[in-house]
Formats: sequence, C-alpha cells, structure tokens
Amino acid sequence: MSQIEGYIIRDQSKPHFITATVVDWVDVFSRKVYKDCIIESLEYCVKNKGMILYGYVIMTNHIHLIIESRNNKLSDLIRDFKKLQPKLF
Repeated sequence: MSQIEGYIIRDQSKPHFITATVVDWVDVFSRKVYKDCIIESLEYCVKNKGMILYGYVIMTNHIHLIIESRNNKLSDLIRDFKKLQPKLF
C-alpha cells in the first residue's frame, strides 16, 4: 500500500489557495445541511482560530478556499478546520 503525503506549506504567513476533496469524490455537498456544516466550520475558524477567509466555493464534492492564518500557523489551521464536526441536526 502506498502512503499519500500532504503538501508542505513553506511560508505559513501568506494567503494560500486550498482545495479539499471528499473521499471517493462523493457528492455530499449537494445537500444543504452539509454545505451549512462547512460554512459553520469556516465561521468558527474565523472567530476562534485566526483564519482570514478571502473567499470560498463549495462544489458538490470538494471545496476551494483562499485563506491566511493570523498567527502564521496555516498548517495547524487547516488541520483544525478539517477536524471540526459541527452539529448536523
């Protein structure tokens, strides 16, 4: 089995264009409840994690973000964003 390695963010202080995909490209974001989860997670990161959000697009099976970290820890910010699990119902 091969191991996939993530990208290295060399300059943690600059804005970056990030794409996050759904496993197997399943169209989960075609449902409003799941799009709302992404938006809720983004709002949380802006308010509590130091995210500067320049823009985002939610597609049916992936998202695009242009973000920056106020505390120059973009890798930590992305990790925290991916781990957030807002209340669905």
